[in-house]
Amino acid sequence: MRSRRSCLAVPGSNPRFLDKAQGLPADEVFLDLEDSVAPQAKEQARKNIVAALRTGDWTGKTRVVRVNDLSTSWTYRDVIEIVEGAGDALDCVMLPKVEDAVQVSWLDTLLTQIEKSVGLPVGGIGVEAQIESARGLVNVDAIAAASPRLETLVFGPADFMASINMRTLVVGQQPPGYTEGDAYHYVLMRILMAARTYDLQAIDGPYLQIKDLDGFAKVARRSAALGFDGKWVLHPTQIEAANEVYSPTQEDYDHAELILDAYERSTTVDRRGAVMLGDEMIDEASRKMALVVAAKGRAAGLARTKG
Repeated sequence: MRSRRSCLAVPGSNPRFLDKAQGLPADEVFLDLEDSVAPQAKEQARKNIVAALRTGDWTGKTRVVRVNDLSTSWTYRDVIEIVEGAGDALDCVMLPKVEDAVQVSWLDTLLTQIEKSVGLPVGGIGVEAQIESARGLVNVDAIAAASPRLETLVFGPADFMASINMRTLVVGQQPPGYTEGDAYHYVLMRILMAARTYDLQAIDGPYLQIKDLDGFAKVARRSAALGFDGKWVLHPTQIEAANEVYSPTQEDYDHAELILDAYERSTTVDRRGAVMLGDEMIDEASRKMALVVAAKGRAAGLARTKG
């Protein structure tokens, strides 16, 4: 899977930001045509994004465009103009406010038609689906299974909080009066379960207080502890924190690789299903857990320090 520890939002209406984003250490950059772009600027934003994808240097980054949601009049033109203009420089299309599997199927069909029309490999462009409402969460299993193109489920907290009438104006923090537990735990776990059932990644949504890096890190650690793969970042200052939080520590990564080595030797050379690694007994379940940590470490670019 692609590394998505940090997913940087960049408004397509701002050419300066589009240029700057290419040099930032975010794993994913999504060029936005939706909420960050005013209605009268959307047409020019499409042109800006096509030019940035075609001429920019996005080496090492997952390149995504977020189109407008299907309740608007812009979506089909967003997809057609972006994919026809720069489909060979695009990794995924992000569809916001997904509430039903049919919406993902629609995007899959349109992408297939465009790919065939312009000679791109069919199925080469992936899809990211944002879950931003109560209806979307209730239908998340069907959404996750809707298309083989789907790579990621993304939590959209602001719209979601509005859809359930949550009594707060601060995105990401616990609502006033909620003093025990985590008001977002069920939502995050529900998205995570659907994602993992269908071998997808799960991405946490943004934290809007961009100067509060401690608050960002605290919220990020919550979803990282559950197993989320990354988080949206709205400002370059949040990138480093996201990359750190959603990467395993060097110690954990080294240990995971040692478990894999020991288990491989145990099962192929010694022909045993369990083995001791120091004072720790490891078996097939240990191998599966180690695979998760090792994969995330490799995706993050970690190198072994213990052989």
